Amino acid sequence: MAYKKSESYDTEITEKLQANFADILKGLGEDVNREGLLKTPERASKAMQFLTQGYEMDARAILEGAKFKEDYSEMVIVKDIEVYSLCEHHILPFFGKAHVAYIPDGHIVGLSKIPRVIDVFARRLQVQERLTDQILQCIQETLNPQGVAVVIEARHMCMMMRGVQKQNSVTTTSAFTGQFNIEKTRAEFLNLVSSKLH
Repeated sequence: MAYKKSESYDTEITEKLQANFADILKGLGEDVNREGLLKTPERASKAMQFLTQGYEMDARAILEGAKFKEDYSEMVIVKDIEVYSLCEHHILPFFGKAHVAYIPDGHIVGLSKIPRVIDVFARRLQVQERLTDQILQCIQETLNPQGVAVVIEARHMCMMMRGVQKQNSVTTTSAFTGQFNIEKTRAEFLNLVSSKLH
């Protein structure tokens, strides 16, 4: 029995993007009929739909679906969360890690939902600054905690492969609300994020 991969994509969008990718390849001087490229437009079409599926997702609904009443009011940190996104300026990847913390005020959320929220916003054409803010605002507005902290460290292929071509550069962005605007609380978060407790 032959292997068959099971995926679901909008047929109309797939065909439209497929034609566009074929035109791009032709525009680059490639022969779209050569063996190695026969299925490339279709693959690229499906890959782009996968990498931008965040447009179809609701981050707040994800948090609301796992929001629980709880009296816990100390810092909750989920760190070293893998982030993969596409730079909206060149449609090249940027990737790295996100560190997210919040201080509950009557509600907590299932821990797996925080990485899911990150994926919702990362699976769109993005800039790292906006991505950081969108994660922060979504958690703040949905859970209404005493504060939220988000730090993202990422490498950008648009800087590494083209442009200045600096392979070792890392971009760090951060955003804070509430209690994390107090220096002592922010310092505790940054210290815990940088420590190796595991």
